[in-house]
Amino acid sequence: MLAIRRLTKEYVPGKPVLRGIDLDVGGRGITAVIGPSGTGKSTLIRCINRLVEPTSGEIVFENESITSLGRAELRRVRRRIGMVFQEYNLVERLTVMENLLCGRLGYVSPFKAWLRRYPQRDIERAFDLLETVGLAAHAQARADSLSGGQRQRVGIARAMMQEPRLLLADEPTSSLDPKTSVEIMSLMRTLSDRHGFPVIINIHNVELARRFADRIVGMTGGRLVFDGAPDAITEQHLKAIYGGEDWLH
Repeated sequence: MLAIRRLTKEYVPGKPVLRGIDLDVGGRGITAVIGPSGTGKSTLIRCINRLVEPTSGEIVFENESITSLGRAELRRVRRRIGMVFQEYNLVERLTVMENLLCGRLGYVSPFKAWLRRYPQRDIERAFDLLETVGLAAHAQARADSLSGGQRQRVGIARAMMQEPRLLLADEPTSSLDPKTSVEIMSLMRTLSDRHGFPVIINIHNVELARRFADRIVGMTGGRLVFDGAPDAITEQHLKAIYGGEDWLH
């Protein structure tokens, strides 16, 4: 599904944030990327769909090199890659339903989008997704009237409107309380299993990663230092990823 080869990223010349990342992701399951702040986790996620432009290396998605695509081709590929953001990235003044329909912007003409003329199939799908994420009663509520957990559910449903073949989630639980964080991770687990697409999640909470992921990738200093099953990660691995051991106790 996804192959990353020798990926590097420098925001400042000579100071790489990513240092030659190699990573393969199969067609199913949840991959959690863990590591300390500033180690490049968000940069890695955002390079995959070129929200951040890689400095060098290659990203191949469904046998197509993303790194070499022009604007029109990239827009086409991004249709198949859903994105869930830490701060939700909703249009606050729009309703929940209107925010979901924004997930179809890659499929309708700009003129029809401006007129908010979406096919009936898209509208029906949006209502179905609101049922799935537990927000059917909030379809006409403004996004800025929702709680953080509700906003993140809208963000996930909007990404699902793209009918993604891959879902990226950039710290989707970092702004949420523990109970809501579990609910959001459980929702993404359910959607991944039901629709059969892989999810790559950048996450700080190691216990959530262990509970919900099929695979954990540990990063430190812009490099991968662990790649394995959740039950294979030990305290020694966590010390190597995060440095020191005081935080473990």
